[in-house]
Order: sequence, then structure tokens, then C-alpha cells
Amino acid sequence: MHQIMRLTCLAAVSLAAISTNLSAADWPQWRGPQRDGVIRGEKPLDKLPSAPRKIWEIPAGSGHSAVVISGNRFVYIDQGGEPAGTKEVVHLCDLATGKELWKNAYAEMADYYNYGTGPRTTPVIDGDRLYVQSGRGEFQCLKLADGKKIWSVNFEKDYGANYFGNKGSDPAAKETAARRHGNNGAPVIDGSRVFVPVGSPEKGTLVAFDKLTGKELWHAGSDNTAYSSLMVGTLAGTRQVVHFTADALMGVDAEKGKVLWRVPIKTGAKRHTFTPLIVGDTVTIASQTVGLIRYQIAKAGAAFTATPMWENKETKVNISSMVLVNGKLYGIGAGGNKTDFTCVDFATGKTLWTHPGFADYASTLALGDKLLALNSDGELHLIAADPTAYKEISRMQPCGKTYSFPAYLNGVLYVRDEKTIRALAMGEAPLP
Repeated sequence: MHQIMRLTCLAAVSLAAISTNLSAADWPQWRGPQRDGVIRGEKPLDKLPSAPRKIWEIPAGSGHSAVVISGNRFVYIDQGGEPAGTKEVVHLCDLATGKELWKNAYAEMADYYNYGTGPRTTPVIDGDRLYVQSGRGEFQCLKLADGKKIWSVNFEKDYGANYFGNKGSDPAAKETAARRHGNNGAPVIDGSRVFVPVGSPEKGTLVAFDKLTGKELWHAGSDNTAYSSLMVGTLAGTRQVVHFTADALMGVDAEKGKVLWRVPIKTGAKRHTFTPLIVGDTVTIASQTVGLIRYQIAKAGAAFTATPMWENKETKVNISSMVLVNGKLYGIGAGGNKTDFTCVDFATGKTLWTHPGFADYASTLALGDKLLALNSDGELHLIAADPTAYKEISRMQPCGKTYSFPAYLNGVLYVRDEKTIRALAMGEAPLP
């Protein structure tokens, strides 16, 4: 028990080690500054405003790619270009007004299946550079100032990771979700490296590049990729990239590219989406097939092991990720059209409560001792992070139908639906 408590206390240390060039006012990557859905350094919310002050609203093409923010600018990716709707288009905009500063139709549109159309991978801002990844597997490093390309790689041309699309007849298409329905897992930057889920069984599941030059530093693994985003942390004394692939969970030495440990995790659809949670020397994942599992990562001599600490087979997370608050996990906890919001004890894996009535997806963020859960029908719930019962404080309708993870910065909620992006003041927030 003391070991579990010690590992839980190390959460902030492990997550804070994910390195991008952040300022105090950034939301530069998938699920926020530390990729864990936790909002830090913000004023608490007692309740949601019934009619939030709209700072701005802009039209946007279809897509689920989340808004990312650096300083006084934000970035989003949508479906557009010429011929109409055939390109993934990245936009840089002014944070105070929503005014577009530049756009770049950087890649061909993927044949997305189900859950609507449009780009789904969230970009990463790092200093004066922007990293974008398309559904077909085009990865580019752009100048943040003007959107011009610095370097790029293509998963198919450079690594043999062919994009099959939804109508592909190649038998290999059955072994991958990402190369059928779109490469959606977000890359991650750590120090001088950018790690990318290329998903090539022949030339690397995971590839590390020099983030400035695009030079390949190493490639590792022979799995296909799924939809899960990458995480980086120090586990059992070694800096590692954790990748939840189409067929397994694995840890790769961040410097050398050696696969240190690998746990097979099979699902019929190969569509793992849960972003791994690294806390101390543990990794937690979930899928709609195996449920929720927490692994202990250990090292004996030169060998690493990944041993289940607990398994919760009833918490079958489908297309969401959960957030950790005060030793409890919160989020959507079952698959299907109607899903339950769930609380799970992080030390034991025991389900503490479930609450029905949520739709097929919810983006869940933690703000102090409360939760912000944005349902796929566009309804935002403010919920107490209470392990004894589901306690909803208030709710509001900030947007229409959405599968896009919101951003929250300086008391402003940035939400995206199928037609618009909005900046909404949740309290007496000043203009950004």
C-alpha cells in the first residue's frame, strides 16, 4: 500500500517531465500542457454560467482535431481546400479575436469512417514550430509564423505504411485501424526529439526524429498503430515512450529506441484510443474489449517487466480517456450508444460508482476538485470529483455535436463542433 501511495504522489513529477517549450499561458498539445486532461493554475468554478460571454465565434470546416494555443495565437485543422473538401487545412489565428493569420492546405484528406468526417489528429506547438499529422500519414514541421514547411515525412512513401482507406481490399488492412480509418494518434515532443506513431510493421511502429531537422534517430517495433496518442515518462529509472498500438502496449527507450517491454492486448477492431496514463512506475490503459488495466513497470538487471497491478473488466472505455483526481479515475466507462460516467479507485481498480445518461463520448477535464465533461451532444457538465457519488453541479450547452477535446486557458473554454469554434468566458475572465 505504501508503494502505491508513493507512486500516486509521483504523478505530477512524471507528467511534468513531458517537455515542450511552454509558457505560463499555453495549451499546446493533445489534452493540455501535460497531456493528462488536468487544468492547472486556474481559478475554480463554483458553477457554469447559464449564458457564457462569447468572446468570439468563427466558422470551421469539419474535423475533430483539437484547438491548441501558444501565447496570443491558436491553431486548428479542418477539412477544406480545393477541390472543395479534399484537403486537410491547418489554420493559425489570433487568440483575442479569432481572426485568421494564415492557412496551409498541407495534405490530402483521408477516407474517414464513422463519427463524421474531417481531420482528427491534434497538432503540437513547440516554440516557433508547429507539427501536424494527417490521416493519410503526412507528417510536417511548419514555421509557426507563416505556415511554411521546414521538413516532412510520409508514412507510406518513406516507411511503407500504406494507407488503405475504408474500401481497401488488401488483407493487411484488417490488421490496422489507423491505416484504414486515419492516423489519429497524436505525436509527442520530448527534449530535442519528436516521436511519431508511423505504424509500419516493416520499418517501425514508432519513429523518433530530430525535431529541428527531421533526421531519423531510430525506429522501433513491428506493430500496426491504433488511435491512441503517445506519452513520455520515466519508468523504472529509464526515459520511455509509451505506445498503445493496435496489438499491444509497449515501452521504448526514448534515447536508444530499444523496445524495453511489450504486453499483447488484442481487440477485434484494433482501435485502441485511450491515452496511456503514466503515474510513477505504472501505466494505465483501457479498451472496450479488455477493460481498464494498470501495469507496474519494473527492472531486474537489464530486463524490464510489465505486470498487471489490477484489472477492471467492467470499465470498458471505448473512444475516450479518463482523468486522475485525488487518487480516483473519472470518465466515460462503458462502450455503446449510451454510456455511463464512472469513478474508479486508482489504487485498487474498484468501480466506486457509475452514472447513466451520457452519450457515446465525453471529453473529461479536471479543474481543482471538479470535473468538466463535454458530452458528444455538445452539453457541458460541471461535476464534483467526489468518490462517494455522482454529483452534478450545473450544466450548459456551449456547442453542437462534437468529438473534439476542448481547451481551457485563463478562464476561457475553447470548443469546437461540426461548424464553428467558440471562445467562451466561464467566469469574469478578461479578454485573452
